[in-house]
Amino acid sequence: MQNSLTLSKKKRALHLPVTKILPFLLPIILILFWQVSSTLGWLSSSVLPSPWAVFQDGIKLTQSGELPKNLSISLYRATVGLLIGGGIGFILGFINGMSKTSRLLFDSSIQMFRNIPHLALIPLIILWLGINESAKISLVAIGTMFPVYINTFHGISSVDPDLIEMGKSYELSKKQMFFKIIFPAALPQILVGIRYALGVMWTTLIVAETISADSGIGYMANNAEDFMDMETVVLCIVIYAILGKISDLVAKSFESLLLDWQNTGRSNA
Repeated sequence: MQNSLTLSKKKRALHLPVTKILPFLLPIILILFWQVSSTLGWLSSSVLPSPWAVFQDGIKLTQSGELPKNLSISLYRATVGLLIGGGIGFILGFINGMSKTSRLLFDSSIQMFRNIPHLALIPLIILWLGINESAKISLVAIGTMFPVYINTFHGISSVDPDLIEMGKSYELSKKQMFFKIIFPAALPQILVGIRYALGVMWTTLIVAETISADSGIGYMANNAEDFMDMETVVLCIVIYAILGKISDLVAKSFESLLLDWQNTGRSNA
């Protein structure tokens, strides 16, 4: 019995490093293959520069201060747009999920606007707000609002009725009912909406900064394209990919932290 427990612990100890390495295995293989193909001349630098050339370009732009400046501007636009759009989406989803009257009054109109591609609004937003910061932030806000809204609305409106009845039987107040039953039950769905909104946030920002901007990572890519600077173009694409991955990891960390009670409940079951 003791030997089997020791063996099980050893397997778990070996399994943990493997699970941490596996997600990075495929990207590392692709980068190595990319570098080897460039070194051996299989891949022309005019088509796709080598990872080492892209890395050197990143070092050069960092030392000049251009990359940190534009990266900070993009992060600012993305964060503010997400907070505004996500906040509005959460409030509307909460109100419509909790109130049948509000749902009948507003949800149909919101769903109609949700089906309009938000990137199609770029000409209208430029006409209204120009090409300053408010235009880019507004576009990000519109893009991130609807994923948060639809998931918040669905999460709150689809809470198990038996849980609601249980709360009523314990004579919980409306505030207690929301914070102890409705919100915890809807939280997994809300977090899914936030995670999806993070992806929409970066996609929207790329387009906004490419079309009408004089700063930001998208502007760097667009400017580099005009000068046929392939290293900087690829660098900007890689930066967006890294930012997207970091955003997803942050969202997953919040899910693990806020939904820890679910895992505890399953382990105790």
